[in-house]
Amino acid sequence: MFEKMDDPLNTKYTLLERVKLQTEIIIPILEALREELGEKRANEIVYSALREWWRQSYRKIGAQSSDRGKAKWENISKELDELIGDDVEVENLEEDPDSLEFDVTGCRYAQFFLELGEPELGAIMTCEIDDHVAALGYPEVTLSRPQTIMGGAKKCHFRYRFKKIKDG
Repeated sequence: MFEKMDDPLNTKYTLLERVKLQTEIIIPILEALREELGEKRANEIVYSALREWWRQSYRKIGAQSSDRGKAKWENISKELDELIGDDVEVENLEEDPDSLEFDVTGCRYAQFFLELGEPELGAIMTCEIDDHVAALGYPEVTLSRPQTIMGGAKKCHFRYRFKKIKDG
């Protein structure tokens, strides 16, 4: 049976399984467009479309939640963590009311896309999800991630900052 894929959190697949399924379709299309239009133009078109699809998918998820700010971010992050499972290895560094800091030291998503020779595609399809989820909690939640394994670093640095916004 066909599973609708516009809600990344409502699925029987892990996130990695889902990304691999999507990539099986995207790569041949991307390669054909690269041959026809050139790599730069093909990448611009496909990457832009994917970014917008992911952004809109997470906006829809956010709109379904009555939570706001940090609570919305926490709940959606928890659901996403369940889909990610053991596909990333995390080293927790600091957690307090104002911040959450951790490093991803192993990432099967990066491994998959680096083996394909498509790290930029991988960043759009996986790494940027964290930015979309953090945006759901803005302005109470901000994310700084200056480096990623997908981008060639040894680890991904995640630095979340939380601030309480007064209602009114």
